[in-house]
Amino acid sequence: MKKMSFQVSGKAVTLYRSTSSDSPLIVLNTYTGDGSSVAQELEKLGPPEHHLLVIGNLEWNVDMCPWDSPALSKRDAPCFGGADAYLNLLETEIIPQTRNFLPGSPPWMGIAGYSLAGLFAIYALFRSNLFSRAASVSGSLWYPHFGEFVCNSKMKKLPEKLYYSLGDQEARTRHPILRTVQENTESVYAHCMNLGIPVSFEMNVGNHFKEPALRTAKGILSILA
Repeated sequence: MKKMSFQVSGKAVTLYRSTSSDSPLIVLNTYTGDGSSVAQELEKLGPPEHHLLVIGNLEWNVDMCPWDSPALSKRDAPCFGGADAYLNLLETEIIPQTRNFLPGSPPWMGIAGYSLAGLFAIYALFRSNLFSRAASVSGSLWYPHFGEFVCNSKMKKLPEKLYYSLGDQEARTRHPILRTVQENTESVYAHCMNLGIPVSFEMNVGNHFKEPALRTAKGILSILA
């Protein structure tokens, strides 16, 4: 895959471009880096042809958050709901500019992310009809009121594929909010199954911070295959 980088409205954008003119486009929001570790892990898994669009330099606790939420602890920053504004930037600037560099037109687009970006990947399905598939990898589905939002709201269109994953140690915490992550993820997964969406849920060994690049690659492969 050919790698190229550019800037859009202060965001660092990296495109791993396939040579195939009919390759789907996967959007990956990342906390740090240019997604090279994910691209490398994904290549090892032997994926179908695809373009991978990685966006960094995000205001993590703003761009990925659907609404305001207080800090989890004194060491953490509060979250401010900037997801709608960032999604608009994706739709109106980042993705249109990316299309100029692609051979042909993607037959479909997917979205993936880890942690808060995994939360955003699912939230985007309720605010945009741009994405046909989504992967929430160790997604922050502990986020206050997110489970109720998913179960009481309507997606813009039912996705063709959904993927959820968690580490089997993620819910083993004394923090009353963070320990709801597995229960909430399983509830959202069951809701999507009831809607008839092709959805998978994978438990990985370890806590939230174990092998994020590999976990993300597996999630992307799941919605590509």
